[in-house]
Amino acid sequence: MKTVILTMTNPPELYLEGQNITPDAFAGKTAAEIAAIDVWEGKLKSPLGKYFTVEGNGGATAADTKIILRGDCSRLKRVGQQMTAGEIVIEGDADMYIGGWMKGGKIHVKGNVDSFCGLAMEGGELIIDGNAGHHLGSSPRGEWRGMQGGVIRVAGSVGNDTATFMNGGTIIIGGDADIHVSTHAEGGTVIIKGNAKGRVGGQMVKGNIYVFGKIENPLPGFQHIGEVEEEVDGTKARFIHYIGDLGERHPVSRGKPVYGNIYTRV
Repeated sequence: MKTVILTMTNPPELYLEGQNITPDAFAGKTAAEIAAIDVWEGKLKSPLGKYFTVEGNGGATAADTKIILRGDCSRLKRVGQQMTAGEIVIEGDADMYIGGWMKGGKIHVKGNVDSFCGLAMEGGELIIDGNAGHHLGSSPRGEWRGMQGGVIRVAGSVGNDTATFMNGGTIIIGGDADIHVSTHAEGGTVIIKGNAKGRVGGQMVKGNIYVFGKIENPLPGFQHIGEVEEEVDGTKARFIHYIGDLGERHPVSRGKPVYGNIYTRV
């Protein structure tokens, strides 16, 4: 695998749109050609080399290309957007939309990210060592398709509206989650190792939510049906099982309705 190192030497005054910073865009290019790739700062289009020094050439394919971002990337958005393969490492914080519409490959952020990361993600792996903002793994505004596949793992806590309209994939949260988890979900799994503030699974049709801590203000549309013992992300534990949201229409499989599931650790 060939490695391209981007070091931020001229931080943008506004926010920088980095949707062209992907293994797909860098594959087959020399360092000079990568430095000439367009990025946007507000209404101004400039070459990537205006902001970053570029070391190394891209691999022959996206799968053979790794990108390392160094320096202050806290004003850099959309890195890894729609990427299909390869690897990106951000050695610090990053802004919004990291890994949005991602289809494959791996992104590792060694800091915090802002909102809308993993938006409508279809595949691949997004790892965040710090905290994430709002709308993690959710649908774009006005859309009903959220996360379809892949894995998002956040070591810290997340903001509100995680996994809205989630259809597939897995989100693992090491800390706490703010309000509105898996609203309108029609599939997928969310694992919260800490506490959830409330409004978990609202209008959920299908999918699974595991909460190792407590849910503040549980919704009345979920019915307690018993207890189960399961292994979740490497931890074997006993959970209280709820089904719902009972106020929604649910699909029928083999003559029985399919419900969303919430599991809270005993």
